[in-house]
Amino acid sequence: MKKIGFIGTGVMGQSIVKHLLNAGYDVAVYNRTKSKAENLIRLGASWKDTPAEVARESELIFTMVGYPRDVEEVYYGNDGIFQTDFSNRMAVDLTTSTPSLAEKIYSSAVKAGGQALDAPVSGGDLGARNGTLTIMIGGESEVFESCRPVLELFSKSLEHHGPAGSGQHTKMANQIMVAGTMTGMTEMLAYAEKAELDLDKVVKTLSGGAAANWSLENYAPRIIKEDYTPGFFVKHFIKDLNIALQEADKMKLKLPATAKAKALYDQLAENGYEDEGTQALIRLWWG
Repeated sequence: MKKIGFIGTGVMGQSIVKHLLNAGYDVAVYNRTKSKAENLIRLGASWKDTPAEVARESELIFTMVGYPRDVEEVYYGNDGIFQTDFSNRMAVDLTTSTPSLAEKIYSSAVKAGGQALDAPVSGGDLGARNGTLTIMIGGESEVFESCRPVLELFSKSLEHHGPAGSGQHTKMANQIMVAGTMTGMTEMLAYAEKAELDLDKVVKTLSGGAAANWSLENYAPRIIKEDYTPGFFVKHFIKDLNIALQEADKMKLKLPATAKAKALYDQLAENGYEDEGTQALIRLWWG
């Protein structure tokens, strides 16, 4: 499997494509804004004008776009992946999307003689850059095993969780947990600053005890430096929390802490920070 397609060369997609190129794969790329793929083209990726063209030239097609509506367009639009012969091809959607859309894509792929996996990731821009992402897989286990060697090029942890949609459900569980750690971490920093503590020392101390978590390790130092560049966009996190809460409602499950976290991020977006990183939540306390 040497011909790979990649649709969506944003912050994380850029780094993943670089790992694929470095491993010697021929990679065809498409992005809604071509300028965001120019660097990859210089590194050896080939540009295609539509998702359909990427699919036509690839055995394995990765998609990593912003919202479920973008996923729908990439697969089912007039120039989408399923507008070409999909037989003997495999699609892997790395986007955090809805379980129901993952199931729909799987059914369409199988009907067309191909295969599909939903494979949302966690780890942000640093995980993508360092090749240490966590990948949550939904779909057929033997299909997952067939593309494991490629997935391992940009991940440190990958697990098959069940049939189509299971990867997306697992990512929702992940985002529910992250919502709690992000709100806890920002309130901790707000409290420590008000108490006139040395924030670097506080973070170092807490990282060695029961309060240790990924958000504290990776985002607290950025906040202290007032670095709000997006490893993961506020607007995309709001999208994820919306999906999580909608799926919980379908299961008649109440998630009050997650709902409160979403309300805080909604407030942050309303204040004009939807294109900053999720660590910008501290702005609600620090102006």
